[in-house]
Amino acid sequence: MPALNTYAKIVVDNSGFRSEIPILLTEQGVVTPLLDYLLLMHAERSQGWLSMVVKATKLLVEYMEANEGMFSSPRVLFQTFAARLYSGTVGDDGLDPSGLYWIPASTANANKHLNALKGLTDYLADHHGVDHMNPLITANTHDQRLMYAAWHRRNQNDFLGHVANKTVNDTVGRVRYVKGRRALSRVEDDAVAFPEPLFERFYLEGLGGAKDRRCAVRDQLIAIMMHGAGLRESEPLHLWVQDVTDDPHDDTKVIVRIYHPEDGKAPDGWKSRTGKSNRSAYLREVYALPPRNRLRGTKRVGWKNRSPDHRDGFIQLYWFPSDFSRLFLKLWREHLRYLVGVERYHPYAFVSYEKKSLGQPYTLNAFNENYAAALARLGMLPAKVEGRSPHGHRHAYGRRMTRAGIDPVMRKKALHHSSLESQAVYTSPGIADVSHALTEASQRLEASPEPQGSPVSSFTNWDELLKTGFEDIDPAGLLSGANAKLRK
Repeated sequence: MPALNTYAKIVVDNSGFRSEIPILLTEQGVVTPLLDYLLLMHAERSQGWLSMVVKATKLLVEYMEANEGMFSSPRVLFQTFAARLYSGTVGDDGLDPSGLYWIPASTANANKHLNALKGLTDYLADHHGVDHMNPLITANTHDQRLMYAAWHRRNQNDFLGHVANKTVNDTVGRVRYVKGRRALSRVEDDAVAFPEPLFERFYLEGLGGAKDRRCAVRDQLIAIMMHGAGLRESEPLHLWVQDVTDDPHDDTKVIVRIYHPEDGKAPDGWKSRTGKSNRSAYLREVYALPPRNRLRGTKRVGWKNRSPDHRDGFIQLYWFPSDFSRLFLKLWREHLRYLVGVERYHPYAFVSYEKKSLGQPYTLNAFNENYAAALARLGMLPAKVEGRSPHGHRHAYGRRMTRAGIDPVMRKKALHHSSLESQAVYTSPGIADVSHALTEASQRLEASPEPQGSPVSSFTNWDELLKTGFEDIDPAGLLSGANAKLRK
């Protein structure tokens, strides 16, 4: 039986809490060294990270099993394993004697697998000791294979190389034996904002065109929070009803705060029987629920923000322009009337109105489906490269502040970034902006007189230029010549 990655509920003490984490299952049972490592890390790491470690370990175990007896050194084994992540295991003839049939992974994904394995081998080397044996030949369990890798890692610096330089810190003077390929320079997604002229139609006819008015109002509220206050699509789904209050300085406006799903302060001065006042404790004691960022599957809602506006652990929405606050308040009052008629066993403000999930917390999958349906009502499809995506509204918010000349420090605060550099992708020009600017500049250049002999003026008439001189690279005259076929 091949190794299988799945989930399990783990009991480690006499408390009623069970840790639900990914595990690796083989014919011999659970791979316990991996389980020990994940139990140590799961409190501070996300479910996505834990799953990545399990997936990478599964690949390594499968490779070791398929190549048993092929390598005398774990170092060479791991180096070859890394190479096969990049190249795949299928030969030019389409055959793979190992039976793995891996296709080449992208450099980024292969590097993620290798990085995930670094932490695991470090842990095994530091916490486990094994006899000197070669599990590729004699071992009959995956546990022993992993233990052998850990033994070699500890005793012969497996996967590590050292630089003997006493003038630098020991940690700085070390490098991984298998470092992975150098990936392309990290580039943020093209900063394409949701088109401002389209938002009114999208709001009124797209989202507002839903058959169920309750769904329309709910999705319009979320869209306003993204477009008018720059929230990420996951953040509105952490909103509790108590987090929305009237503005004491203007009764036509509203104050909205999104609290950290675990460490944010519980509402109404609540405290647990043991004196805890965070939201994680509130959810557990009042509703017997975990925070949404600790769930898995479609129920999970992530949390990325690390820069709260207050020690109570919330981020406050900064409406821009301020009219979005008035619009939100009007819709919010209507939303509350709909919410009263639905049974809820949770504090979340946005719920499903589908019959099979009525009253349950609204999921990201459901929102994205309704978002796409709203665009379809306008005859459009979601297109991230054109800004028609939930995250495009955050870009639009950042661009709007830039056009208004708002100070970068204020933009940082409004976007809840930890550094000024973080906002660059939301405010810097995208591909379409650069193309548009150069097109306009070209038109101005052609319209302005140039001095005689200018290099630019001598090449402005491209039609004349392309009539001759391209026989060697365009012999069929598709793009050049007096009768170009593809330039008509």
